Amino acid sequence: MSEECTHDCGSCGQDCGDRTQPQSLLAEANPESHVKKVIGVVSGKGGVGKSLVTSLLASAMQKKGYRAAILDADITGPSIPRMFGVSYKVVGNENGLIPAEAANGTKIMSVNLLLPNETDPVVWRGPIIAGTVKQFWTEVCWGDVDYMFVDMPPGTGDVPLTVFQSLPVDGIVVVTSPQELVGMIVEKAVKMAGMTNTPVLGLVENMAYFECPDCHQKHKIFGDSHIDELAAKHGIEATAQLPINPALAAASDQGKIATVDTADWLDSLTAFIEARHSVKQ
Repeated sequence: MSEECTHDCGSCGQDCGDRTQPQSLLAEANPESHVKKVIGVVSGKGGVGKSLVTSLLASAMQKKGYRAAILDADITGPSIPRMFGVSYKVVGNENGLIPAEAANGTKIMSVNLLLPNETDPVVWRGPIIAGTVKQFWTEVCWGDVDYMFVDMPPGTGDVPLTVFQSLPVDGIVVVTSPQELVGMIVEKAVKMAGMTNTPVLGLVENMAYFECPDCHQKHKIFGDSHIDELAAKHGIEATAQLPINPALAAASDQGKIATVDTADWLDSLTAFIEARHSVKQ
């Protein structure tokens, strides 16, 4: 039965083909790209630190000796280049666009690296934005990459759906914050991953606490953590917490996010990703 077929193929006597298997929507990567694992970083709402977590995860993997890359799929709110101190414009050759490379070796592709000015707004409709994200996969010469992290825009709209359907996503990391309302919105992102058969690898709670630099007591500015109960409810094995830390904000603003030591915060999560999706031969 073909896609154009409108009748009962079992009784028509014609060979209409087999529609028992769903058609794959995966886009073919650029011939110059050899990406081993693709990890999406998602959130149900904005303002929870998704781009921060993406940058820290990529930097952590780079420090471990892996070749990391970030595909900035947040087209209307790109912040990845600024966090890594990358401002030059990307160029292309006969094979496609060449991604930028941060000082620590992380490869980056973002719409801000294509715009005349990084403050120029991207006023595009959904299908064009989704198409641009797909082009970042098909038309960028990523080269050899062990772990690619995809910084998605918040919510469950066109772009996250395009990423889930068009890229070979091995799993996602969900970013949240302690507020109970955010926990409810996290469930939307987790359920969307379930609808697309995408494993949830970890849950990161940003702004979980503030540690006093003098007495080292931890203060829960935004209330008690819900990360354990959320993880248990959805069967998520790996969790991590990030504090409210002025050093993180300063490093982001100064383009030095790769210099932040995240061992105390993200080691368990990156180790889980390594074990679940090993790139070692």
